[in-house]
Amino acid sequence: MFFRHLVIILSLALFNLPLQAATLPGPVVDSTWLVKNLDKVVILDVRKDVKSFTAKPVYRKNKKTGKLKLARVGGHIKGAQLINYKKVRAKRKIDGETVTRMLPAKADFEKLVQAAGLNKDSSVVIVSKGQSSGDITIATRMYWQLKYFGHSDMAILNGGMAQWLKDGHNVSITPAKVSAGDWVAATENKSILATSDDVAKATKDKSVQLVDTRALSQYLGTYNKSYVYAKGHIPTAKTFPVELLTYPGGVAKFTSSKDLSTLANEFGIDTQKPAITYCNSGHLASGAWFVMSEVMGNKQAKLYDGSMHQWTLEKRPTTSMKLE
Repeated sequence: MFFRHLVIILSLALFNLPLQAATLPGPVVDSTWLVKNLDKVVILDVRKDVKSFTAKPVYRKNKKTGKLKLARVGGHIKGAQLINYKKVRAKRKIDGETVTRMLPAKADFEKLVQAAGLNKDSSVVIVSKGQSSGDITIATRMYWQLKYFGHSDMAILNGGMAQWLKDGHNVSITPAKVSAGDWVAATENKSILATSDDVAKATKDKSVQLVDTRALSQYLGTYNKSYVYAKGHIPTAKTFPVELLTYPGGVAKFTSSKDLSTLANEFGIDTQKPAITYCNSGHLASGAWFVMSEVMGNKQAKLYDGSMHQWTLEKRPTTSMKLE
């Protein structure tokens, strides 16, 4: 009887052991690595289209070759926890102005990631749908926010769910049950955040490169988003469209560091010098920040959270129909 009780006690103890953290190979992981380490990481699946999390992927047959091609991502990696990207950012009052799509209050962000089962010692892999550069920058924005609030043990799945499906790995359409985590935000890491005043200073003394990651039409001012209140770009900013961060073809994998350095140089950008990346709302710009800071090791790179939305809301100067 004693040994039977001992076995039960040991079994319960083992069952309640915390998840053993994985040693992440870097800020980007591939599906092969993730398959081998699924039991050692917390997977945060971040997407706007939350219904696709429990839907089957959609394939279309090529009429000429008869091969199936992924048309729409569906499902998720078994055990992954869904985070609605629409809840990742929030409104903030800054100098009397309501600025949208910003870093949330620390307590609100804690609740969001705790609900996804994140613990303070978790190794995190962030997954997006992965079909476009916009998808990948959803992952980089989540990464940036976690880092801002003190988490460092994390990586992004290269190509997201689109690559996972292309590689033939199994998917689930059933949400996993999860217990609330104990993750708590640490001291805010303001070294990766740029304010409007930081950007204004950079336009005058040019000690810091300004990198505009929007489409060229928005940079030049032939088109602008409804929540951006002036056309064009911030004076002295160089253009580096977000589409360059990933290879085309239906699976958005990061462009190699070598190619990105070459491309950036052609636009007059030095990826190893101080830089502030921006876009319309701080979403797309997180991709350029991620590549420069985390992949290339440039710890002098910052993200302008408010980006053109805040800049134009504050009626600061813009330049249009001009390449810097």
